[in-house]
Amino acid sequence: MLNPRQMSRALIVGHKDLLEETIETLHKMNLFHIEDYVEDDSGLKIGKPFGNVDSISKTLVKIRSIASYLGVKNEATEKQKVSVVSNKLDSMLEELDKEVSERTDRKNALETRLKEIESLKKDLLPFVGIPLDLDLYRGYDSLAVFAGVVKGNIETEISDITGSYELFTDSKSGTIVLFIPINYKEEISKALAEFDYRELKVPDQKGIPAEIVSMIDAEKASIIKQIEGIDADIAKLKDNYKDFILASNEMLSIEAAKCEAPLHIATSESTFFIEGWVPSDSFKNVENAISKATMNRVFITELEIEPKQEPVVPVDYNNPKIVRPFQEIMNLYARPRYKELDPTTLIFITFPLFYGMILGDIGYALILMSLAIVIKKIIKSDAVKPLMDILISCQIYTLVFGILYGEFLGFPLASVVSHGEVEAGLIPGFNTIELFASPFGGEMITFPIHRTHLVMTMIVFTALIGVIHINFGYILGFINENRKHGFSAALLEKGSWMVIELGILLGILGYFEVLPSPIVYAGVIVFLAGFLMLLKGEGIKGPVELPSLLSNSLSYTRLIAVGLSSIYIASTVNMIAFEMIWPEKIGVMTVFAIFIFIFGHALNTVLSIIAPGLHALRLQYVEFFNKFYEGGGRKYDPFGYIRKYTEE
Repeated sequence: MLNPRQMSRALIVGHKDLLEETIETLHKMNLFHIEDYVEDDSGLKIGKPFGNVDSISKTLVKIRSIASYLGVKNEATEKQKVSVVSNKLDSMLEELDKEVSERTDRKNALETRLKEIESLKKDLLPFVGIPLDLDLYRGYDSLAVFAGVVKGNIETEISDITGSYELFTDSKSGTIVLFIPINYKEEISKALAEFDYRELKVPDQKGIPAEIVSMIDAEKASIIKQIEGIDADIAKLKDNYKDFILASNEMLSIEAAKCEAPLHIATSESTFFIEGWVPSDSFKNVENAISKATMNRVFITELEIEPKQEPVVPVDYNNPKIVRPFQEIMNLYARPRYKELDPTTLIFITFPLFYGMILGDIGYALILMSLAIVIKKIIKSDAVKPLMDILISCQIYTLVFGILYGEFLGFPLASVVSHGEVEAGLIPGFNTIELFASPFGGEMITFPIHRTHLVMTMIVFTALIGVIHINFGYILGFINENRKHGFSAALLEKGSWMVIELGILLGILGYFEVLPSPIVYAGVIVFLAGFLMLLKGEGIKGPVELPSLLSNSLSYTRLIAVGLSSIYIASTVNMIAFEMIWPEKIGVMTVFAIFIFIFGHALNTVLSIIAPGLHALRLQYVEFFNKFYEGGGRKYDPFGYIRKYTEE
C-alpha cells in the first residue's frame, strides 16, 4: 500500500512467424509494458508493421474526423460485437461519410455566402441614408465623384469653388456623395482634406442602398434558418451513428495498435525480442498465456533489475479502491519512483482531514456533498469521478468538524456567553459546555469548540499538528534514504533534523522549568550534535534551511486562519440578511434579504471548495513532501486496451 506495485523485467524471445500470436496474447492480457527498442550495433532492427496498417490508419482518421465534426464524445453505451461492427464497417462508413459530406458542403457554402453578404452590408451601411442608386456613382468622363465621410458642413467651401455641383449628405453618419466637374477635382480634394475627409468604398451593386440592405437582412435570416436546419440534421446523425462511431473507433484503434506493435520490437532475420516490464504477481500468468498461445515455442525470461535501471522501472500504484481517487493528487505533483514510498494513503488521511479542519461547517458540508454526488451521477467521466470522490471524502471530515465546532452556515448551533452577553445558538436549549481552561491565552476549552473564542489555542494546536506532520515526513524520508543510500546517509540527512528538534524541545522545556533547568544544557548539546550531523549529511545547504523548521510549522496555522475567514464571511452575510435589512413585515427588503443570504452563501460555498482545497494541498506539497518525497517515476502503460464499446 505504501509501496508501488512490484515489477519484473522480462524478455520474450521467439520466431518471427509467431510474432503476431504473441502480440495478440500480450494485447489481450493488458499487462506487459513494452520497452521501445532503439537500434544499436547489435545487428537487430526495429520490426515492420504487419497487416493492412495503412488502410486501417486511413479509416481510423476518417472515423475520428467524423466523430470530431459530429461532436461525438466518449460516453457509456451498449457494447457491440466486434464481428458485427467489422461486417458493417465499410457500408456504414461510406453512407455516413456521404451524409456528413453533403451537409458539410451545404453548410460551408451557406456560411461563405453569409460572410459575403455581411461584408457587403458593412460596406453599404454608410450609404443607407442617401437615396441614390449605386449605379449612378460611376461611369462618368466629365464628372468627378467623391463618396466618403467628413466632419462638419462642407457645402459652403464647395460653393465658393464652383456653383456647378450636386451634393447628397447624411447628417447621422456624416456621409457625403459629391458630383463636380472634373476640372475642379484637385481644388475640391484640398478643401475636403481640411474637413478630415475619408473616402469610402462604393459597393459594386445596383439599386438603392437601403433597399439592398433590407434584401440582405432577409437573405441572412433565410441562411441562418437553413444552417439551423443542417445543425439539426447533424444532431440526428450523431444520435443515429454515435454507437457505431464509438465502437468502430475502438475496434480500429485496437487493430492499429497491434499492427504497429513491431515498431517497438527488436527483430533479426528470423527472431523477435520483446523487452519490457510486467507486475511480478502477474508474471506467471503472462508466461502461461504466451506458452499456450504459441504451443511452447515462444519463451519469456525474468531478468534481474540492475541498480542503474531502477529510475526507468515503470510505476503502477498499489492502493485499495477507496484510496485510488487520491492518486490524482499524486499525479498533479509527480508519480513516485519505483524504490520510493507511495504517500497516496497518507494523502487519503491528511488531505481531507486538513480540509475538514479548515471548513468545519455542517451546512457547507451537506451542500457540497450533495453537489458532488449529483455531478458524479450526471457526468459519467473517468476524469470527473475521482475528483468528486475526493470532494465527498473532504465533506465527510467537514461534517465531523462541523459537529465539533457546532457551526451551520456560519451560525453557532449552541448558545455561548461572550463578554458577559449570551449569543443565542440555532438549537434552543443547547448550551456550550465548558470543559477546562486552555494553558494559552486564558481561553476556555468548550464543546462545541467555538473557533472565534479560541484563536490563540487553535493557533498553538495547529502549529503542533504541523510539527507532528513534518516529523512524520522526516521518518518517511529516513526510510526512503535508507533504501537508496543506506542507514548512514539516512541518519545524517534525515535523522539529523529530528535530533535538532529534540535538542530545541529539551532546551525549551528546561528554560520554562517544565523539566529541571540543567536540561537546557543537554538540549544545547543535542542540538549541536544534530547540527554537525546535518552539516555532514547535506553540506552547507542543511544549516541554511534550519529556519524553515519554524516557518513550515507556523504554516499549519492556516488551518485556523483560513477557517476563521470563512466563518467571518458567512457571519457577515447572516448579519446583513437577518439583522440589518430584515423587516418586520414581508416586503421588498425581505426579498432583498433572501437574495443577499442565498448569493452570499453561494459565493462562500465556491470559496469553500477553492480555499480549503488549495491550502490543504499546499501543506502536502510544500511542507510535507519536501521532507521525504522526490517523485518523477515513469507511468506503467501496459500494451493492451480495456474495451468499453465492443466485445469479442
